[in-house]
Amino acid sequence: MRIQGGNRRRIPALLVLSIILSILSSSAVKSKCRISKSLPPWSRKLLAGGCSRALAQAVLYPVDALRTLAQTRDGRTLANVGTGALLKGCGQTSSFALLTGAAQFGIYGVVSPRYGPLIASACGAAGSCLVSVPQEVIKQRLVTGVYKNFRDAVQKIYISDGVFGFYNAWKQTVTRNVPFVIATFSSRDMLQRKIIKYKESKEGKNGHLTLSSGDNLLVGITAALIATFFTQPIDVIKTRMMTQAASTAAPYTSAFDCASSIIRTESWRKLYSGFAFRAIYMSGLWGITFALEPALALYLQKRALVLDEVQ
Repeated sequence: MRIQGGNRRRIPALLVLSIILSILSSSAVKSKCRISKSLPPWSRKLLAGGCSRALAQAVLYPVDALRTLAQTRDGRTLANVGTGALLKGCGQTSSFALLTGAAQFGIYGVVSPRYGPLIASACGAAGSCLVSVPQEVIKQRLVTGVYKNFRDAVQKIYISDGVFGFYNAWKQTVTRNVPFVIATFSSRDMLQRKIIKYKESKEGKNGHLTLSSGDNLLVGITAALIATFFTQPIDVIKTRMMTQAASTAAPYTSAFDCASSIIRTESWRKLYSGFAFRAIYMSGLWGITFALEPALALYLQKRALVLDEVQ
């Protein structure tokens, strides 16, 4: 049965449009930059962000699998799905993270200089959902045992619901991702400024200090923990909506129905089910990502300078 409705058919188009508009805005920002054969700054953030996000997600995939199981409606465990679920689809879905991270950091790098970090992080989060929603749908259904492998998942989702089947619960995902990424990036910027200010006052150096990878790791962990706490209920609702096929219970009719049903039949505490696993996963994910992204971006910048000198 295919998804009906004009609004739903515009889901990918709207997300693509957000990316296109963000990229087009870079032309105004970068119009005064000299023409060079090296990569522009925003593209270095795109590459560095994508690589760091993909690596972080692959390393922490088993923790995210446990988080997914803890949030299912019927309370599935490894005893139900087997330990193989911890790595089921890891390679394929983690490759999506390369594009997710590239979109988040690339759009952020393009939009931030002109519109500020708040709008930039929101655009990055919304744009990356074009990739992250299908990734979440496939990953969570593989972990919960709905499909036997990645290929089986893609084929059956497409046959059953078409392209739009990969965007199941997209509203809940966007509703979770946008405030989460805004909170994470905003917290990161605030913490980085405070750490730099503290180090400058302590060492008596102004304008010459940068954060180490260790500093950025701690900043990422702290920022993600803050964002995780406030967005956990939305994440539980999103997971329940995406994994309904794994349950024999009557399906939820909407996100509101899901939330009210959880509170009414299971207690409000269930909205924080899997919080420990998600806190470990998200703090590790963003800690590693924020630690690696500046280091990779700096490496690419140095390589660009070397190429410019050679050319």
